[in-house]
Amino acid sequence: MGQERECKLRLGGRTLSGKAHLETDFLLFRGEERLKLRFQDLTGVTAGEGKLRLQYDGGPAVLELGDAAEKWAHKILHPPTLLDKLGVKPGVKLRVVGTLEPEFLREAERAGAAIQASTPDLIFFGASESPALRRIPKLAAGIEPGCALWVVFPKGVAAIREIEVIGAGRAAGLTDTKVVRFSETHTALRFAAPKGR
Repeated sequence: MGQERECKLRLGGRTLSGKAHLETDFLLFRGEERLKLRFQDLTGVTAGEGKLRLQYDGGPAVLELGDAAEKWAHKILHPPTLLDKLGVKPGVKLRVVGTLEPEFLREAERAGAAIQASTPDLIFFGASESPALRRIPKLAAGIEPGCALWVVFPKGVAAIREIEVIGAGRAAGLTDTKVVRFSETHTALRFAAPKGR
């Protein structure tokens, strides 16, 4: 999500000034003190009168967000799914290269995506080690305007590193635009063709 807002935080009888950051699965407050709350640890989320109230062990915390309070509460209570983050929705045409988790493909089909389309909107490339990245130039050549290439690779392993994935995409003339936590073990990095290519 990556939203941020200057605000006041009421915590334990104190009022602190700082900046709140709303991320995909946690909220972070930085100011006179730092507070990080993972959505999964929250036991209650309500909003009203410009205030976001968060219940958790050690709480409550109240953020004075003004007109953003209700929007933030909704995003915390209804975080985007993996398919949302990847742009997979009904009618989207996907092409899969390499190996991806079968459950992801089943979820994409259930969501109404067409798998192995000849003119895809999204290309998903499963790369388990660095030598596989040599396929990126050929994949990049097939990226039409509006199409994106997602490279899905294991995280935290020596066989392939994020910097290598970024370098391979850029060397093929692509722009890296987004990183998504694909699973506990994998990261997805999105590439698109630069405008006017």
